[in-house]
Amino acid sequence: MLLGTAYFPPIEYFAAIAAEFSLSPEAKVPAQVWIEAQETYRKQSYRNRCKFYAASGLQTLSFPVVHEGGSHSLPISEIRIDWSVPWLQRTERAIASAYESSAYFDYYKDELFALLEKRPEKLFDFNLSIIRFFLDKTGIEADLRMTQQWTPPGSGIYGRDLREVIHPKRENGILEELGLKKPYFQVFARKHGFIANLSIMDLLFNEGPDSILWLKKL
Repeated sequence: MLLGTAYFPPIEYFAAIAAEFSLSPEAKVPAQVWIEAQETYRKQSYRNRCKFYAASGLQTLSFPVVHEGGSHSLPISEIRIDWSVPWLQRTERAIASAYESSAYFDYYKDELFALLEKRPEKLFDFNLSIIRFFLDKTGIEADLRMTQQWTPPGSGIYGRDLREVIHPKRENGILEELGLKKPYFQVFARKHGFIANLSIMDLLFNEGPDSILWLKKL
C-alpha cells in the first residue's frame, strides 16, 4: 500500500492500514505500508491540515510551511515547517478545548503534546512522528517504509496507491468499502450530529484502546 504523508491523518487513512494488519494471535502480521517521500508539496491536502470536532462543529487545523525559492519543486521530505509564527500554541489550545471532556484525552495528551513540542524542522519528519504515535496508541502494527523515487499513479510497484485517493476535497468510499460507515461516541454529537472521517485523534480520544476494535469491526 502506498500513502501520502499526512498531518493528524483522517480515520480512513488508518482504516486502510488496519485492513492490512492481521490481529490473529497465531499469526500477527503487520501491515506493509509505503509513505511517499519523493512527491512535490501540494496545497489544500492532508499534508499539513486535518479536520476535528470542536464545540462549534467541524473545524480545520493546519500549519504553515517555508516557501523557499522553488519550494513546490522540492521533494515533500525537504519541505520545512514555518516555526516563526505561534501556530503550535494555537493548535494545542484548539485540540484541548475540543477534546478535554472526551473519555481518553487526559490519558494521551501529555505524550502527544510533548511529541509536538519537539518541533522538527521538516514537515515529513513531523508528520511521520504523529503517524507513528497514532499507530502505536490505536494498536495498529505497521511496517512503514519511505519511497526512494517517485512513481506515477497506477504503477502498482507499492501495491494499492492511495496517495491522491485520500484527499480532504474528494470522497473515496474507503470507509464504506471496509464496512466502517458507522458511528462511535463523539462529545458534541448531540449538538451537531455524528461527523465521519475526522482526524484519527477524534476516534482515539473518544474510544481509547477500543479504537482498534472499531477499526477492525470487532
